[in-house]
Amino acid sequence: MLVKDFDYLLPPELIARYPAPERDASRLMLLGRRSGTLSDELFRNIGDYLDPGDLLVMNDTRVIPARLFGRKATGGRVEIFLVRRLEGDAESWSCLMRSSKGVHEGQEIELAAGMTARVLSRVDGGSCQIEFSGPETFAVWLEREGQMPLPPYLQRAADSRDRERYQTVFARKAGAVAAPTAGLHFTRELLGRLSEKGIISACLTLHTGLGTFQPLRVERVEDHRIHTESYCIPEETAEAIRATKERGKRVIAVGTTTARTLEYAADAAGHVRAGAGEADIFIYPGYEFKVVDALVTNFHLPESTLIMLVSAFAGKDKLFDAYREAVRRGYRFYSYGDAMLIV
Repeated sequence: MLVKDFDYLLPPELIARYPAPERDASRLMLLGRRSGTLSDELFRNIGDYLDPGDLLVMNDTRVIPARLFGRKATGGRVEIFLVRRLEGDAESWSCLMRSSKGVHEGQEIELAAGMTARVLSRVDGGSCQIEFSGPETFAVWLEREGQMPLPPYLQRAADSRDRERYQTVFARKAGAVAAPTAGLHFTRELLGRLSEKGIISACLTLHTGLGTFQPLRVERVEDHRIHTESYCIPEETAEAIRATKERGKRVIAVGTTTARTLEYAADAAGHVRAGAGEADIFIYPGYEFKVVDALVTNFHLPESTLIMLVSAFAGKDKLFDAYREAVRRGYRFYSYGDAMLIV
């Protein structure tokens, strides 16, 4: 299976560079998983297509403001992108770094408000380990001084609105460097209406890392290896999934991150195990889903691991027919774009 087979044409003007005025005002394309039928809806009406007793599983990870800017003693600008906190040390992180000239091990970078970044080690490809120190804890400083890590295809710097809108309303546990974007469409009011209808909600956590969004640098899909990401499935979520299946109702994954986590944590019989660990599952066509019955998702980049997962769920031909129709109908694409419900 070739990576290039997951390409499609997208007019640049359909890339949503800013969020919709209201979260649930996004459009929703309905795709029949077996029939391939398509219809248009507004996201705020998603409850019309869900049944009492269905279970929505959402990723409650919280995006950290992972983009930092500083200067070396020589005055040269440095950009630091936080990737992952080092185990057991709240002040040290694995990072990516860009600068006009090289930064060596032991060098210090001055950041805003008295925070200093000291390079502990360098790795090929711009990766490094950095220790932060200053007049307050790094976590407190980061929430105030860091910038939200918007995807590069938005071609703009984050502004004050992105601190709220590039975060789901149910985000709780800090650690992601990219938002679980299917969840961005939900409002607290919409979740309340779904609950009143008898639709159940549960959460898990997958701290979305760079590996999910890095381009595939191989020709064959099967040769790609995805990076690990930290996850946690609470006991109550695993129990809610078990009870939903026993009732004959649907488990609906909100986003590809949720779908991957559920499938990674399931045994051969589809029983989801509670617990925490590192997930590295790569789902592409040919995979048989064991847990997920329906999927809420955005429109994804060509040749990405995300579009491959959705192709595996909906069927590649049906999905790409839907994408071509979404382009024709003027849907908005990518992180701040419109959504699909595949049932």
